[in-house]
Amino acid sequence: MAYVPVPKDLTKVKTKVMFGLTRRQLICFGAAALVGVPLFFLTKGSLPQSAATFLMILVMLPFFLFAMYEKHGQPLEVILGNMIRVLFLTPKERPYQTENAFTAERNQRKLKKEVNAIVKRSYERQTQRSTKTGKAHTGRKEADRRSDEAGKGGRQKAHRPADHTL
Repeated sequence: MAYVPVPKDLTKVKTKVMFGLTRRQLICFGAAALVGVPLFFLTKGSLPQSAATFLMILVMLPFFLFAMYEKHGQPLEVILGNMIRVLFLTPKERPYQTENAFTAERNQRKLKKEVNAIVKRSYERQTQRSTKTGKAHTGRKEADRRSDEAGKGGRQKAHRPADHTL
């Protein structure tokens, strides 16, 4: 009886489409052939055959790399994208910054002291004004001390019939 090894991690197994190649490999090899073979035949007449072959290999090499290279499950274009982002798009120096709770508390105390000082100065100004005018200035309007019978206007409840419209 024949034994077939079965891999334990099935996420790394790729489905083979044709000739033992994956779909990605077939597409990349086909693109390499579409670019490299016509280039070889176009340059074969003007360059020596070995130079035309070498040029064809150099042009086809990136397609082969995109088809075959994979590191930690990531294809070459993902790796190149990460390298470009890290090397060129992000800043070189990224300073480490933290939010210190003690600094926030100290700033809060400082702001509270400032508010208290403003309130104290305002109170002192009001007391100075009240000593000049002879009355305490509380910032409120003088209360209406008339009795209800004198007609304060709006203090007594008005009796309205149910069919009365406002």
